[in-house]
Amino acid sequence: MSTVGRRGAATPRELTRVGDRSSFLYLERCKVSRDNNAITATDADGVRHVPSATIGTLLLGPGTEVTHQAMALLGDSGAGVVWVGERAVRYYAGGRALNRSSALAEAQASAWANQQRRLGVARAMYRLRFPDEDPSSCTRQQLLGMEGRRLKECYRRESARTGVPWRRREYDREDFAAGDAANQAVTAAAQCMYGVAHAVVAALGCSPALGFVHSGHELSFVMDVADFYKVEAAIPAAFDAAAEGPEDVAGRTRRALRDRINATGLLERCVGDVQSLLGAAPEGTDRMTVQSDWGVRLESGRNHDDGNEW
Repeated sequence: MSTVGRRGAATPRELTRVGDRSSFLYLERCKVSRDNNAITATDADGVRHVPSATIGTLLLGPGTEVTHQAMALLGDSGAGVVWVGERAVRYYAGGRALNRSSALAEAQASAWANQQRRLGVARAMYRLRFPDEDPSSCTRQQLLGMEGRRLKECYRRESARTGVPWRRREYDREDFAAGDAANQAVTAAAQCMYGVAHAVVAALGCSPALGFVHSGHELSFVMDVADFYKVEAAIPAAFDAAAEGPEDVAGRTRRALRDRINATGLLERCVGDVQSLLGAAPEGTDRMTVQSDWGVRLESGRNHDDGNEW
């Protein structure tokens, strides 16, 4: 088994640019450790070496063990770590964000705090869903109506394609099994998309709570992002699973959507969509500044007492 060549130690300022890194590295059923400046993944087939400076975010799936030395190296390299379900369709916990810059988090908070800009981002989110329409003059109520019609049309279309009967969307939060096979599958698919979106939001250092369409929940922004791909990926996978019968429909939905997400590179696409919506890239340097008046940023690490000596 070939391994990636080792490289010398690097300081944070010499690290590979975020744009040159692998956005996400997914590992499962292995032990993750450290060998010099490389992360090692050991399983029954042997040991694989991955230079830590080439990792954007490490996704730790089922059956993984990770050592303290590996986590220390990932932290020094500026890599993010997220504990996920199989192929990232569940989000369990997250370490540091992918980037050292706060640009994305500040852009999100700034847009969220301004009512007009918040509506502007919401309209941009709907523009992703309706590329052939211009929602720039739509009210929030009109946007919600457009989304409702889109979902109804998608349910009817997928029902006709797969032959799965569909009446309406209905589910009981307290009793998952109360719904029919199609509704159970749609619910399972939505949960998977929340996991994917949460992993991306955490990796980019954004706030999961500051949503532009959804509000009042700790995962409002996660729900916003997950809805981008509901019609394209989640609902078709749900109906495909439901067409095979009611037995283990949730598990088959998760596996089908997992494979679809992996095959289409949805994680990387999701990163680009979030960056575009917030108008900020996460590749800023780790330059620390302090705030002054009128939005002026001053150099940190020095005394700003008008030139007076300590």
